[in-house]
Amino acid sequence: MSDNQDKKPFVELRNVAKHFGNNTVIGDLSLAIPRGEMVTLLGPSGCGKTTVLRLVAGLEKPSSGQIFIDGEDVTERSIQQRDICMVFQSYALFPHMSLGDNIGYGLKMLGRPKAEIRDRVREALMLVDLEGFEERYVDQISGGQQQRVALARALILKPKVLLFDEPLSNLDANLRRSMREKIRELQQQFHITSLYVTHDQSEAFAVSDSVLVMNKGEIMQLGAPQTLYRYPASRFMASFMGDANIFPAKVTSSGVEIFGYQVPRPHGFASGLQQCTVGVRPEAITLSQHGEPSQRCTISKVAYMGPQYEVLVNWHDQSLLLQVNATQLQPEPGDSYYLQIHPFGMFMLADE
Repeated sequence: MSDNQDKKPFVELRNVAKHFGNNTVIGDLSLAIPRGEMVTLLGPSGCGKTTVLRLVAGLEKPSSGQIFIDGEDVTERSIQQRDICMVFQSYALFPHMSLGDNIGYGLKMLGRPKAEIRDRVREALMLVDLEGFEERYVDQISGGQQQRVALARALILKPKVLLFDEPLSNLDANLRRSMREKIRELQQQFHITSLYVTHDQSEAFAVSDSVLVMNKGEIMQLGAPQTLYRYPASRFMASFMGDANIFPAKVTSSGVEIFGYQVPRPHGFASGLQQCTVGVRPEAITLSQHGEPSQRCTISKVAYMGPQYEVLVNWHDQSLLLQVNATQLQPEPGDSYYLQIHPFGMFMLADE
């Protein structure tokens, strides 16, 4: 397959809107997903991300606009006519069927020969590290294994598009980590164009080629995970993609000045004198016993988080959130330090 074919939109929404009565859930949304990419929809509860997934699946019809898959207009087609598989939060497994029958159910409905179904079920179980589990039942396996069965059931059909609806939210932290690694591994192995919905930022970052952040039915920003975190396009994005300390600042030829403290100018900041608003990530601020008067701050709150402390400091009458390595410093409320801002974790807020 040529690079040009890879870059063409494989799943595309053109000016799609969705209304439920007088309530607009999605307003004029356009989105193009290249072939073989995993795009994650991320946003606060009620932002419309699950509705977008259901529109792509064919479980909802748009109030206006068009949906294309592999160049074909599927706006009026049902989910059965779209060559799509969906992995649900609830797993949606049949408890009265063996795991092998659950995984092979779709092939059975397509009328495939029993021998082919048996062979492909075994292959699918091997892919998700459940070889030999054909005869077990849902109540005999763990939640993480159930989610892998649901993934195998989708992969066995070799769909054009794979959709994930909060697939890991019912799992504990350790299982979420291992399952997101497995999902990403298999998605890349089979080069399946995928759309993934989650409210968990770390999960979105771990599985995605690109992340689309939504709010109130609109796209706020779309890009690679690192780009969204390092270069948020708005104050909403800065706070949604993690904690951010926001300051008024002045960009000069020598750097960025915040409350009289000069920080080297980060890459991408325009030169010349200008007033602006900047954001700084907590991990980009460190504490020291020495510094200039403009850097002096006072610890106000400390929360022990295991490998690190989350620390609130007062700096020029503004409260800042910092992350302090617990093996390097043990701050206490009332202690005085000098802070240092590292330019790598600084960004300019364009909407200010």
